Amino acid sequence: MRTRLLLVEDDELISQALGMALRDEDFDVVEVPSGERALEVLTDTPVDVVLLDLMLPGIDGLEVCRRLRTDGTLPIIVITARTASDDIIAGLEAGADDYVTKPLVAAELTARIRALLRRSGPTRRPVTAVAGLELRPDEETLFRDGTEIHLTRTEFRLLAELAANADTVVTREQLLRRVWEHEYFGDTRLLDVHIRRLRRKIEPAPDTPSIILTVRGIGYKMAAQPSTVDN
Repeated sequence: MRTRLLLVEDDELISQALGMALRDEDFDVVEVPSGERALEVLTDTPVDVVLLDLMLPGIDGLEVCRRLRTDGTLPIIVITARTASDDIIAGLEAGADDYVTKPLVAAELTARIRALLRRSGPTRRPVTAVAGLELRPDEETLFRDGTEIHLTRTEFRLLAELAANADTVVTREQLLRRVWEHEYFGDTRLLDVHIRRLRRKIEPAPDTPSIILTVRGIGYKMAAQPSTVDN
C-alpha cells in the first residue's frame, strides 16, 4: 500500500504542483485547502504523514498542529514561508516533527518524508530503564511508575537515543543525524525545541533539568540517575 499524505495548503497552484510532484514519487496525496477541512478529513481518512502549511485561512496551521498533538502521534511536517526563527520555533513548539520552508524543493521534501517514515518504525531496542523511566521501544511508549507519558514518535526516538548513551555526551550534530537523518548545517532549532518539549514531559522541574542535561557548546547527555545540576 502506498504512503498516504495529507497536504494542507490554501494556495491552489502550490498544492497542485506539489501534489503532482509527490505523486510522481509514488505517494498517495490528499489535498485540502484549509485547517477546518484537514481536521474533518482526518476523522475518517487514515494518513501516514501530514504536510501542513502554517499560513491558512480560518484555523491556522499552528492550531491544527496543536489539536493533532493533544492525543496523537501522527507525523507532521510544517511548511512555512516564514523563515524567521520565532515562526519556525512556533511550529515546532506546536508539535511538528520537522519543517521545510518555501519555496519548496520537492526532492528535499520527499527525503524529509521518507526519513520521518523510517523513524516511525520500531527501534528494535530492548526495554530500557534509566533515570526512573521505562522506555519500551517495540511499542514506542514511555512509563514512569507504571503511568504512561505521551510522546510523539520523534520525541521517543530522541529520548531513546539519549537513553542508549546514558551518562555520555551526544553532540547536537550526532543527534540530528541519528534522529532526523539530515544535515542541518548548524541550524539546531529543530533539536533544541524537541529537547524543551521532552523536558516539559519528563523533568520534575523543566526549567532546572536533572535528567536531560545540556553540555554547553557540545550537545546533551541523559543522566542515568537524575542530577541536581544542569551542566
